[in-house]
Amino acid sequence: MNLHHMEERRILIIEDEVKIADTLKLGLRENGFDADVAYDGTSGYERFRSQDYNLVVLDLNLPGMNGLDLCKAIRNKNSSIPVIMLTSMSTITDKIEGYNAGSDDYMVKPFEFRELLLKINALLKRTMQQQLPTGNLLSVADLIMDLSSKEVVRDGKKISLTAKEFQLLEYLLRNKNRVVSRADISINVWDIDFDTNTNVIDVYISYLRNKLDKNHDQKLIHTHVGMGYVIKDKP
Repeated sequence: MNLHHMEERRILIIEDEVKIADTLKLGLRENGFDADVAYDGTSGYERFRSQDYNLVVLDLNLPGMNGLDLCKAIRNKNSSIPVIMLTSMSTITDKIEGYNAGSDDYMVKPFEFRELLLKINALLKRTMQQQLPTGNLLSVADLIMDLSSKEVVRDGKKISLTAKEFQLLEYLLRNKNRVVSRADISINVWDIDFDTNTNVIDVYISYLRNKLDKNHDQKLIHTHVGMGYVIKDKP
């Protein structure tokens, strides 16, 4: 394994259940990762600020600083680092709260270590692909997305998006004028195979519509019932 590759594999685990944290650390080290552990939110954030990591695994219920606040704080310092949230709760509200705070993925305890490993590898691979230079601007009609500054502008007005909304819009724009299914979206934007009965994707599509289409005659995001969604130039 070359040194550069090793540098891409530093993981911070922030988890107050010592047994889980230490097991994860051991498992990750056995799989070639460099893993550090913090057992509460405050020291987790200090460690995050003082060192460079490629991915963070954090628990939702942490002493010191809870997982949602910690996730937001991490996002404010680094908008692109992947964050996986661990929680003992699995309701859809918790998931949406987690995604709104900026997490990329979600694991409900008890979980299989193998599954966490798959998610970590998928997120790191995606992050590295995103760092490869690919045209910095994506556009449709009067909307422009700048991938380097992470800015989205429609008709000259700046639109503020969460990390997850940005990823969803980027995926739609990369597939402009092509209908993408909910399964495509869940694999490419969330890296999870969602239960078919969850509505997280619909919720995020409606967030985007509110921000992008609400005050415009020309709607950009269209639903193809039973098929999926498409963003297109022509009405």
